[in-house]
Amino acid sequence: ILLNNFDIEYIINVGTAGSLNDNIEIGDIVIAEKLVQHDFDLTSFGYKKGHISDLGRYFYTDKELIEKTKTSIQKMNEKFNMHIGIIATGDVFVQDIQVKNQIKAEFNADCAEMEGAAIAQVCTLDKVPFIVIRSISDKPNGKNAIDFEAYLELACERYAKFIDIFLK
Repeated sequence: ILLNNFDIEYIINVGTAGSLNDNIEIGDIVIAEKLVQHDFDLTSFGYKKGHISDLGRYFYTDKELIEKTKTSIQKMNEKFNMHIGIIATGDVFVQDIQVKNQIKAEFNADCAEMEGAAIAQVCTLDKVPFIVIRSISDKPNGKNAIDFEAYLELACERYAKFIDIFLK
């Protein structure tokens, strides 16, 4: 509705995600180079899992927005690692290590969350540049909900600072 009724220059989507990459820790940031809907399944029609008719398997983030995001994060002068990678979206809070391993193996995804690829799909269809950024709040370990709740306030504070720098 916003894209149809307002002149939107670009979309910035921020949030939290669970790490799927053993080298990405709680507190790290993942900037999407591309996104996939890991639970979208047209395999019975001969497509790979995640493929969406007429759109393909992945949605690609705007390269200029990636660079501006990297620069803005570096200006924050905070201690966390930044990664450029693949974000997998689905309708499941990934807690199980087997589910984590399956998504990682299928898509080489760095983290999993629940909305980024849907936003990327809409932006792609409407030809609006976008960036999706995730702060890692948990890792599949059987106690993800505890990690997520403990980390949420820090993530919100970080994003407020990031958005302020980005927009300046």
